[in-house]
Amino acid sequence: MSNEREAAVTLKGNPITLVGPELKVGDKAPDFTCNQGLVPSISLADMGDSIKVFNVVLSVDTPVCSAQTRRFNEEAANITGNLKIYTVSADLPFAQKRFCGAEGIDRVENISDYRGNAFGEAFGILIKDKGLLARAVFVLDKDNTIKYVEYVSEIATEPNFDSALEVVKSLV
Repeated sequence: MSNEREAAVTLKGNPITLVGPELKVGDKAPDFTCNQGLVPSISLADMGDSIKVFNVVLSVDTPVCSAQTRRFNEEAANITGNLKIYTVSADLPFAQKRFCGAEGIDRVENISDYRGNAFGEAFGILIKDKGLLARAVFVLDKDNTIKYVEYVSEIATEPNFDSALEVVKSLV
């Protein structure tokens, strides 16, 4: 695979190689196409001119990932404006839907990167040889310019919610 970043992050102290570029604030967000169900697909171009948060997790069925998704769902209730929050994982769309239904998560949309890992590779968070995504948060303005990015250095820990939300609130 091209553009490998060795030891870009760790998982419980073990180095993890990520595939794709390391995006930075000010970069134009790369386009991608992923799934929101068995047939429906979604791309960055389909998302319109809303402020976007990509809450990227390994799997909604793990404790830290589920807590992260719940937190963004709760915070969304307190933010008014043209904002869309997406939880992105390589989970099957059915698993994402089941999780959100069981947890009462209704302000966050899901994006599944299970087919082809287009999002993971474009955003530089694809875990090499695993087909999973590393934990990260990306905030995009209405023009899809990255205004905040956090590649969580230790995958087993939560992102810096306060920093991400401060940027979101400054944009809406």
